[in-house]
Amino acid sequence: MHLPEFTRTTTFRWTLVVSGAFTVCILLMFGFVLAQAYSYMTADVDGFIEGIATAVVARNPDRRAQRVDEHLAVDPHRVKLGGLFAGDGSRVTGNIESPPAALPADGRAHLVSLIRIDGSERERQTVRAVARRLPDGGTVVIGRSEYEFAWIVDIVERALALGLIPALCLGLATGAFLSVRAQRRVEEVNRRVQRIVTGELRERLPTQGTNDPFDKLAVLVNGMLDEIEALVRGIAGVGDDIAHDLRTPLTRVRISLERGRQNARSVEQLRATVDQAIVSLDQSLAVITALLRIAEIEHGRRLSGFRSVALAELVREVGDLYEPIAEDKKIALVVAAKDEVTVNGDRDLLFEAVANLVDNAVKFTPEGGRVELSLSQADDEAVLRVRDTGPGIAESEQEFVARRFYRSEKSRCNPGFGLGLSLVAAIVKLHGFRFAISPGPGCVAEIAGQRTPG
Repeated sequence: MHLPEFTRTTTFRWTLVVSGAFTVCILLMFGFVLAQAYSYMTADVDGFIEGIATAVVARNPDRRAQRVDEHLAVDPHRVKLGGLFAGDGSRVTGNIESPPAALPADGRAHLVSLIRIDGSERERQTVRAVARRLPDGGTVVIGRSEYEFAWIVDIVERALALGLIPALCLGLATGAFLSVRAQRRVEEVNRRVQRIVTGELRERLPTQGTNDPFDKLAVLVNGMLDEIEALVRGIAGVGDDIAHDLRTPLTRVRISLERGRQNARSVEQLRATVDQAIVSLDQSLAVITALLRIAEIEHGRRLSGFRSVALAELVREVGDLYEPIAEDKKIALVVAAKDEVTVNGDRDLLFEAVANLVDNAVKFTPEGGRVELSLSQADDEAVLRVRDTGPGIAESEQEFVARRFYRSEKSRCNPGFGLGLSLVAAIVKLHGFRFAISPGPGCVAEIAGQRTPG
């Protein structure tokens, strides 16, 4: 016989374990309560029967039998036992057939077995009894059955039956429900994963908005799938862009070489054709080199080179590098780096990122314009900002400018491959910083990241 699938789940097994532990705890608790109740009731019964026995012994010899009969007269639950016996062991009065042989006459209560007689009926009972020796050689025995304790035990048994068993059933039903629910969610996740494996990258794991661990995991996985989809689509787009951008220089190389072979009449003409082909090939190699560098950065291969980097010194070096270029274009380059701010990172990569931003700002700022390179700190962050007075970017292009090979219409008249901001974005992402570009006119590019205490 095969058990249902949900009974083999971890959730259901843990439910069984917890239910079993709960049952054991409840039973131990009831056992403790019963032990305490028995101890208390035994002490109370012992004190009561010892008092009755003392009272009987204290009576006049001719009234002792009357006192025993008075004690036994009111007994609706048939719990009282008593007997007065002569010196030879014969019964004088009471409902005990004979003194128990195992009961010592020491005036203390003991648990013994004796025979109760009610008329012609005889019944053996186990009771708490006390025996006292009389001055005339007789014996008085007073006992009481454990009716009250048996009554309490019966109540506890019914409480267990009416409370514990339904609670256990409810726990098992809850475990089965949770197991089936979890199993269905896992099956749904498996179906979604199978669709993702077959190429449906837009598929996502189901979430229910309950903020439970399964939902949190699904949200994390969905975020990972979003990133994977973006990367896959980016790779596909990059492949098309690479083919498009390399086709032109390679076609130009082929045409120039073919024409040189057909039309060159001298070594000088052939050398000029080869030089032109080398320039075109250098452009193609520059594109490939830039792409490889971006890939290297995105794969985090430079993390081992992270050190403490003084940004103020780095910013001033970039300013010194581009100051002659800005002067040639009659552009004012202003560098403000008074705060000594340090971050954890790769100095060469950060220098390259800042240099790319300044290069773009100088390139696209018209003559007579202004470029500002500043470093500041806000709370625990270092903020590096490049501001220019160029045409800027349109708001509709803001989310595309950091993509590989993307070039806005305003920049197509300028040389370049559209990889500079992609390189900056890759470096910033490697460092865990933030990169933002505000739309124009006038452009503000900002890099912000966690600074190290100094």
